[in-house]
Amino acid sequence: MSKEILLLSGPNLDELGTRSPEIYGSTTLAEHVERFTARAEKDGFSVRHVQSNFEGELIEAVHAARGTSVAIVINAGALTHSSWALADALAMFNGVKVEVHLSNPAAREPFRHVSTLAGVVNGSIAGFGATSYELALDAVRRLLELA
Repeated sequence: MSKEILLLSGPNLDELGTRSPEIYGSTTLAEHVERFTARAEKDGFSVRHVQSNFEGELIEAVHAARGTSVAIVINAGALTHSSWALADALAMFNGVKVEVHLSNPAAREPFRHVSTLAGVVNGSIAGFGATSYELALDAVRRLLELA
């Protein structure tokens, strides 16, 4: 198996940089992906990025990662709080899984306090802005070293 990390970006993340910069910052999704990929490559990983505003496409990407990726880093956006189907797909993936949020959902509206993904991922990183992606990569690397 390769040392590929699947980086998944959910609905509306393609609007980062202009969408609520006071919450999500001014960094675009392309910039997040570029930094994540450059850092991952230094650690010997390749990155495949999939962004979709459609739940089914994200689920298909998780299915395709089985047998090809060693880890999934996912920022599911609002699907974090509602997608049991995405949680089921992630549960079938045997590699490392890290949930990422730029903002801190626990400090926001009550509906954001629930993660349907929390029970099927190794852990969640939230509230550190762009640094959340770097911390997720550190977590992936460390968890793979322990495996």
